[in-house]
Amino acid sequence: MSQKLPSDGLRRFTRRRPLALACLLAIGPLLAAGCAQLSQKERELTFRIEPGTAGWYSGVPEGLVETWLPLKEGGEERLHAWWWPAERADAPALLYLHGARWNLTGHLFRIRQLRDFGFSVLAIDYRGFGKSGGQLPSEETVYEDARVAWRHLASLQPDPSRRFIYGHSLGGAVAVDLAHRLRADTLPAARGLIVESSFTTLADIARSLSYRWLPVQLLLSQKFDSVSKIAEVELPVLLVHGTDDRYVAPRFSEELHAAARGPKKLLLVDGASHNNSMRMAADEYRAALGELFGLGLAPADTLAHEHGAR
Repeated sequence: MSQKLPSDGLRRFTRRRPLALACLLAIGPLLAAGCAQLSQKERELTFRIEPGTAGWYSGVPEGLVETWLPLKEGGEERLHAWWWPAERADAPALLYLHGARWNLTGHLFRIRQLRDFGFSVLAIDYRGFGKSGGQLPSEETVYEDARVAWRHLASLQPDPSRRFIYGHSLGGAVAVDLAHRLRADTLPAARGLIVESSFTTLADIARSLSYRWLPVQLLLSQKFDSVSKIAEVELPVLLVHGTDDRYVAPRFSEELHAAARGPKKLLLVDGASHNNSMRMAADEYRAALGELFGLGLAPADTLAHEHGAR
């Protein structure tokens, strides 16, 4: 006899749609499929790319420059990127790595908030997202895309003490991987790592929504294992999470914080959701950046941007 989820558990499961639901949905129906088909479907469900522009996007703001980053010298595939320099020429610069589903047009509100803090921001769409070339991304291709963007950021901000890596949700795992590779890949140095609303591993997300004894780590080809990598990251790490995040539980950031061995800080934002910690706790966020990284940032923008509470 097949085992069924209790009705209240099923309702809770179906409400939590974005990243976590995608991970678990990839498991059951794919067991009977071939390895290639399983990997293809798993990647589709992990990244869940929404084509076109986000419904709340109102256009490129003044001062933001659209640019293209070649993936390989002489190659045709390129990454679509936004470069939004701060008003101060000596401002710290930050690489923004977004999560699943939405392309850059769905992340402008958070990019704007980071610039309001005083950062110059370089943000990219991974292959397969938005205007970037390529087809369906994978764990390895998004890692590669982040490295290409990081080298470009180093050309925009030559001072390593003023370069930062930022990742939100699934992008947090991409950010951790990039920070982990800085020395091994002789990549340009960074001052710090900022990870918001992220998780330990993709398998942990799936287990949190299902039966903990399920061997999901054996079924998923996309690992996104941040918890083992962050223990070897040598940068100061700021972890931010909303206490009311319905998609990725705040305990995952607590576990990442416990695993990190260098200078670190955990900012839990009371009442914040998966997407609005920066808006709800702008002053606390800015203070944490100053405390951990020694940044003298501009006053936070206290205006509530439309869709900022998403």
